[in-house]
Amino acid sequence: MAKQNQRNQPKTQTVPRRKQKRQTELEEIQELEDRTKVSLDLTNVKKFSDLPISNKTKDGLLKGNFIELTDIQKKAVPLALSGKDVLGAAKTGSGKTLSFLVPLLESLYRQKWSQFDGLGALVISPTRELAVQIFQVLCKIGKEHSFSAGLIIGGKDLTVEQERVNRMNILVCTPGRLLQHMDQTPGFDCDNLQVLVLDEADRILDMGFEKTLNAIIDNLPQQRQTLLFSATQTKSVRDLARLSLKDPEYVAVHEKSEHSTPQKLQQHYLVCELPQKLDILFSFIKSHLQAKALIFLSSCKQVRFAFETFCKMHPGVPLMHLHGKQKQTKRVEIFNKFSTMKSAFLFATDIAARGLDFPAVDWVIQVDCPEDAETYIHRVGRTARYDSVGHALLFLLPSEEKGMLEALAKKKVPIENIKVKASKTLSVANQLQSFCFQDPEIKYLAQKSFVSYMRSVFLQRDKNIFDVNVLPGEEYANSLGLPGAPKIKFIKKSQAKNAIRQTPVTPQGMSESEEEEEEEAKPAKPVTKVEKMFNRKNQNILSEHYTKLIEDDEKEGEGEDEEDDFITIKRKDHELESTAGVVPKNVVELNKRQLLKLKKKALRDAPHNEKLVFDEEGVAHPIYELESLETFMNEGNVKDKQKEYLDQTLEVMKEADLTDRQYEREKRRAKKLEKKLKAKALEGEESEEEAIVTLGEGDEDFESESNEENSASESASEESEDSEEEEKPSKSYKRDAKGRISTGPPSKRQKVLEVEEPETLEDHEALALKLLGL
Repeated sequence: MAKQNQRNQPKTQTVPRRKQKRQTELEEIQELEDRTKVSLDLTNVKKFSDLPISNKTKDGLLKGNFIELTDIQKKAVPLALSGKDVLGAAKTGSGKTLSFLVPLLESLYRQKWSQFDGLGALVISPTRELAVQIFQVLCKIGKEHSFSAGLIIGGKDLTVEQERVNRMNILVCTPGRLLQHMDQTPGFDCDNLQVLVLDEADRILDMGFEKTLNAIIDNLPQQRQTLLFSATQTKSVRDLARLSLKDPEYVAVHEKSEHSTPQKLQQHYLVCELPQKLDILFSFIKSHLQAKALIFLSSCKQVRFAFETFCKMHPGVPLMHLHGKQKQTKRVEIFNKFSTMKSAFLFATDIAARGLDFPAVDWVIQVDCPEDAETYIHRVGRTARYDSVGHALLFLLPSEEKGMLEALAKKKVPIENIKVKASKTLSVANQLQSFCFQDPEIKYLAQKSFVSYMRSVFLQRDKNIFDVNVLPGEEYANSLGLPGAPKIKFIKKSQAKNAIRQTPVTPQGMSESEEEEEEEAKPAKPVTKVEKMFNRKNQNILSEHYTKLIEDDEKEGEGEDEEDDFITIKRKDHELESTAGVVPKNVVELNKRQLLKLKKKALRDAPHNEKLVFDEEGVAHPIYELESLETFMNEGNVKDKQKEYLDQTLEVMKEADLTDRQYEREKRRAKKLEKKLKAKALEGEESEEEAIVTLGEGDEDFESESNEENSASESASEESEDSEEEEKPSKSYKRDAKGRISTGPPSKRQKVLEVEEPETLEDHEALALKLLGL
């Protein structure tokens, strides 16, 4: 009984503790709600500890070294805590992540959210790297809470996520993978969602994610809190209506400030021609070996080409590259590696332009002009984060300078012009040319880099800044190491359309260009296998030389340069007139068509499972066709045919018998010779080049007996197969101490034969005859 009382005693004590803990939590929640309703204006608050948030959140912020509030956090967090929809716009690196994570945790905590309530908060990010970064911050500040949080992004195993996604209270995700779970994961429910967060909202709401986001919003409840944060926020009524926002509060920190970029960011731009970009970039890397920089290019192929070629030139500083074509594990590895390094250069696309927090980045270099001023602000925001100092450098073409500077001025971006010293610029065109000549893969990357850059400029919306027709294509291709500019179809099509629009219309209603196209319309020249091989995408080094040769041949055939042809002899066109004995070409083609029709008809009418053979006239016959009796009788007497057939068959059999006998005879001789050679090979002593045979007193007898034996065996083998075996000699042979064959007691006189080492079968046969004394 005493033991039973001791067991029951802790249980009676834990029940009041749980009740007391719940009571304290309820009292804390009520107090926080009262403080939030009373004091919405918390502009004087400077620390997180002064905000009306739970102790668990405060402990998580303190352990994560988040103590003081930034400007955006001072304005956005109180409004979000009160349950209002917020549109937050602030400079890059100003702490927007905590502006929505803290209210998210507090909203679920105040509603006493548990794992049985399902999904309560959803954070959507445009890129995987940004989603990983948000999830890491959430794990830091939410350690003390009991919520379950998950990260679902592309590049990971979907089945593993499906097993766990239904048990999550908070999800950080990308739009594509979230929609995939909504469509494919059974039991995935978002009906109880309380908070929806869109980080980099202007990027998610644009045309790239429009269909995906519309499908996601259709699965979410309308009664929810929505928080939108970005460095360049959208104010479109259409976008806000899509998200079902109710009286959103717009919080913008940089609108009243003098500049929209960080104050400690030094921004410069330089004007250069397109072929000089890589030269200036490589010269910059060689002169800043101790710096940590982020280099932005417009496409994945450009990033890979610049990375591969610059690595081959060994600039003296670590180089890395990050783009959307890489696998997720590789991208995370590069992200973590670049974050921990003190000096390195990272080539990247706009995948790294938004939200990513790379520590201690010194330079942001934009080799390719951004599509708009908003993209520029996001790119340069990777440096000068919080209170650190940073530098930004923008490469502009002469055609891009005016329009881009006007767009940056409208967004309050201060930027200064600098000039490049030609004496300190290194040229890399020759090295790139040698790389392209030696490595077909580098040449392929150069071609793709050229095409992708031209396409990116062609697809830009702002045609006042970007004009693909002004770009020097040939010079740019030479700067990449290519012997000539690759053909670009979309530019030719656009130029043809513009030419059609500008050409005057003829009275018949057809433009002059269309008339010329109709006149030039002729049957295409057949393409050979060699031309197909050289026209493939993955071209090799010889393709350019081959195309040049073909072009030269075509020019010579057309006779464009008549002055240069005074040495060559031109062949006259001897057209042959059609005579009675010559069949015109169209008639031959017609006959071929008729034969083809006849064959198709015969195959169609033929019974199934029957093979047919077509004669020269196109008539179908069975492959095994029987001859009629009348034709067979007309050819001759049946007995004579039988006798003729038997005679022919007998002759064939005799010839086959002779060949078989000769083959068997040669086979037996080869076997005998092989046996004799094996016996004589055992008598070799000191070297392979000498053959020593020792015979006893009965040498002559042995030779005569062996000759008689060979002649008898050959004659007997032709008569019957029973006498194939060789008759053994009557004398017995013994070996002496040295392994030599003897026919009796060793005599004083011995025969020694010195011969060369046999190599061929004829040599072996001659050696055997010599040993046998023949």
